[in-house]
Amino acid sequence: MKKTLLIIFPFFFFLFPGFQLTAQNQTVGLLNYEAGSFNGYTLFNPIRSTSTYLIDNCGRLVHEWQSNLTPGNSTMILENGNLLRTASSGIMSNPVFAFGGGGERIQEVDQDGNVLWEFIYSDSTHRMHHDFVRMPNGNLLMPAWELKTAEEAIEAGRDTNLLPDGVLWAEFIIEVEPATGQIVWEWHLWDHLIQDFDSTKNNYGTVADHPELFDINLTGGPTISGNRNQVHINSIDYNPMMDQILINSFFLSEFYIIDHSTTTAQAAGHSGGISGRGGDFLYRWGNPQNYDHGTAEDRTIWGAHNAHWIPDGLPDAGKIMYFHNGNGRPGGSHSSIDIIVPPVDDYQTGLYIYQPGVPFGPTAPEWSYVADPPENFYSNFLSGAQRLPNGNTLICSGANGRFFEINTDNEIVWEYINPVINGGMILSQGDTIPLFAGRNANIVFRCTRYGEDYPGLANYDLSPGDPIELNFPDPYTCEIISSTTEGNLPEINIFPNPARNFIEIEMPQLPDATVTLYNSLGQPVKKATLKTGRLTLDVSGFSPGIYFIKINDTKAAKILIGK
Repeated sequence: MKKTLLIIFPFFFFLFPGFQLTAQNQTVGLLNYEAGSFNGYTLFNPIRSTSTYLIDNCGRLVHEWQSNLTPGNSTMILENGNLLRTASSGIMSNPVFAFGGGGERIQEVDQDGNVLWEFIYSDSTHRMHHDFVRMPNGNLLMPAWELKTAEEAIEAGRDTNLLPDGVLWAEFIIEVEPATGQIVWEWHLWDHLIQDFDSTKNNYGTVADHPELFDINLTGGPTISGNRNQVHINSIDYNPMMDQILINSFFLSEFYIIDHSTTTAQAAGHSGGISGRGGDFLYRWGNPQNYDHGTAEDRTIWGAHNAHWIPDGLPDAGKIMYFHNGNGRPGGSHSSIDIIVPPVDDYQTGLYIYQPGVPFGPTAPEWSYVADPPENFYSNFLSGAQRLPNGNTLICSGANGRFFEINTDNEIVWEYINPVINGGMILSQGDTIPLFAGRNANIVFRCTRYGEDYPGLANYDLSPGDPIELNFPDPYTCEIISSTTEGNLPEINIFPNPARNFIEIEMPQLPDATVTLYNSLGQPVKKATLKTGRLTLDVSGFSPGIYFIKINDTKAAKILIGK
C-alpha cells in the first residue's frame, strides 16, 4: 500500500518569497513535515551526548539507547535489531591522537543498551576514528591513525619544514572480524607514497607521473603548515559488487578508491588483486592539483564528508554522493549535496578511465542540491546525505544539528533541529541553540532514515512517545494519514495563493468533498462541503500566515493568507 502523508502539528516554519513565519519562536524539534516525505524512523547520535535517538517523522521519540560514552562518530541499526556504534570516552582519552573524530571502540548493543560485543582500538601507536562500514559478510572496515616519528617521515621524503609537531599521523584501514575480534586485512597509505622533495629517498619521483600514489608533502586546509593530522579521513564505504573501498579526505578535499580484493601483502604493494594494482589508488577525485594535474579551476571539492556509493535498489545506484561542505569555495562558502558518475572503464577489473596528464573525470558533478540563496545551507564540518527509496534525499547539516529532507524537485518536505546539546542537556522549545567551544552545542555527525519495513525494526515497540525537546506544545498533534494509491485522487485547483479575502477550490471529479482549513497550530478553523465541484471560502477575517487545506482526510495543500 502506498502511503500519503499529512502532517498537522503546532508551530510550522516555512519560507515564502518575501514572507517568513516563525510561530511562537519554534527553534528545535520538528519544524516541517509534508506529504511526500519518506515515512520511517531517523537515527542520530548527538556528538556531545551519550544517548542515541530514534524518532518518527513527527519528531517523537521511538527509542533511546543510553551509554556512558560519546560517539566516535557513526552509528547504525543492524538487520538483527541491534545498534552498532562507535564510541569514545573523549578526545583526550588518547592524548597522542587528540583530534576531532577520534574514537576508541566499536560496540554492538541490544535494545536495552547492553553491550554484546566490542572492539577497542586505541593506544599510543594508533587510534580508530570517525566512521566504519559493515560488509556483507559481517566484517567491519574502519579508518585509523598510526603514529610516524619525525625520523620515519623524513626517511619517507617528508619536507623537514612540514614537521612542526615532530610527528605525522598516517592513515590506514583495518578489517575486523567481529566473531573473533581479529584484524583480517589491512591497508596502509604509508605504503603508497611519492615525493619530489628528497632525491635520496626510494620513493622520489615525479608526482604527476604517479596519480596512483600519495604525495607525502601535500598540505591543505588546517594542514597548510604541516599539521600532524595530514589527511583526516572522515568517511569510508564499501562496494561489494566491485570489492572496492572509498575513503574521503576532508583536509585535502579529495576522495580515493582502492582495491579490497588483495591480500594484506598485496595491499602493501603495487600489484595483485582483481585490478592488478595492489593497494595503489584506482581513482581519486576532487582536487587534481594534489597529484600535480590541472589548475585551480579544475578543483571541484572544498572540504567534504560522507562520500559513498548510492546502494543498489535506490535511484542513482552506483553513483557517488557526498556532502560538500564548501569551505571557501568560489562564490562564497556554502554547502551542497553532489553526485558524480565515476568513470568506470571495466567492471571486471575495477579500473577507471584515466588519460595521462588529464585529471580524473568527470569535470563536474552530475547533480547538485544548493539552497536558494546558497548561504541558507552551510555546514563547515561534519554532515552527510542519504538517498531514500522514493528518490528523496535526507541531509544532515551537522554543524547546525539540522536534518532536512528534499524531494526530487529540491523542495524541503521534512525538517528537524536536534534539541540535545553538550552533556546530554535537552533544550526547551523556543530556546536558542547555545555555543560550545565556538560552535553550536547541538552538532551531529550524521543521521540515517530507516523505512517502516526495515527488518531491524521488526521487534521494536515503535509506539511514539513525546518529542525529545522540553516544553513542547500540549497537545502535540501529528497526523500521518494512510490512503490507497495517491494517483487515484482527483486533481485539485486551489487559488489564489497567496490569498487575501477568498480561496477558490475546484475539484470537478469529486463534487461531494469535505474541505477543512487548518491554521499553523494544527487547529481546524473552517469546514465546508464542496457541492458542485467548486467552493469559495471566505478568509477575510483570518490572520495572515500559513494554512493547510485538507480534502476528505486524504489530500492536503499548503496556502498562504496575507493582507
